[in-house]
Amino acid sequence: MLQKTTPIRSKKIREAARGQACTLQIVGACCGDWSTTVLAHLPDESHGIARKSDDLSACFACDACHAVIDGRARWPAMEAEHKDWYLRRAQMRTWRVLVDLEVVTIKGAA
Repeated sequence: MLQKTTPIRSKKIREAARGQACTLQIVGACCGDWSTTVLAHLPDESHGIARKSDDLSACFACDACHAVIDGRARWPAMEAEHKDWYLRRAQMRTWRVLVDLEVVTIKGAA
């Protein structure tokens, strides 16, 4: 079991979401309106009651896709097992954008 840690919060990561393409792009849900994109936190072991996941466990999500992962809207015509695939893909797409924007750096990366 992991120790409790201080949540990772980054204003620069949250601000980087503004105007970005939605990295979730859930088929049948994504609205394609990047003006609504925000940093959406994904479920992981760092979250709990009244505590959001770390800012690293997040993705860029348009309002429609964000509503789906937050449970405010239903998953459109897809099997439940696709949810994890969408979340992981979105998280990796987001990390790549954050590295490209030099908001996040990885030591030794070329």
